[in-house]
Amino acid sequence: MEEFRMARAFSVATVVRLFLPSVLLIPVWLVFIAFIPDHHRSELVILAAGATVALAGVRLVRWRQMAAATVVRLSTEGVEMEDRYGSRVRLAWRHVERIDVVESGISSTRTITKAGRIGVRTGAGQCIGLVGWGEFEIPHNAPNWLLAHRARLPIDPASGLQRISIPLGVVDPLWEHGPMGDQVRQHRPDLFQPTVAPGTHLA
Repeated sequence: MEEFRMARAFSVATVVRLFLPSVLLIPVWLVFIAFIPDHHRSELVILAAGATVALAGVRLVRWRQMAAATVVRLSTEGVEMEDRYGSRVRLAWRHVERIDVVESGISSTRTITKAGRIGVRTGAGQCIGLVGWGEFEIPHNAPNWLLAHRARLPIDPASGLQRISIPLGVVDPLWEHGPMGDQVRQHRPDLFQPTVAPGTHLA
């Protein structure tokens, strides 16, 4: 079994992205301070600066915790992913259906070519991953939204497996061209073959 963790989990680009929401609050603070009497403005400026830094710090700590806890494991049996909530999704190789745009907690701005040669750009909260029927394990202390998410997943009545996706792009946005992609190709090379939508004919 081989483990993969978030590539470039902490970088300048990450810091900029995490601080950006805090920076956008500065105009709001300035407008608010403009209506405050002069003798209170210096205190409010210090308070606003402290709140901005604190917000950015909280986001940074949460990001680092997520980066440290998120791990993908690939083996001869299949692929699994574990996150900071302790939840674990697992797909056996034989139950992986396709590579597609999947939901994730991190945005990844890139494209994937789907059936019919249609380029789809991933957006906020999406990345490239694997889709299929597998297992979704959640600890007893998982947040309610995660329990609700699992409850909404379709279930195959024959096997009891749930319809799940594994967002490999969270760990490495370009995983198809790296070691993870090599592992997937070794076990399921058919996933990388171009597909054609029904009724579509190639020239």
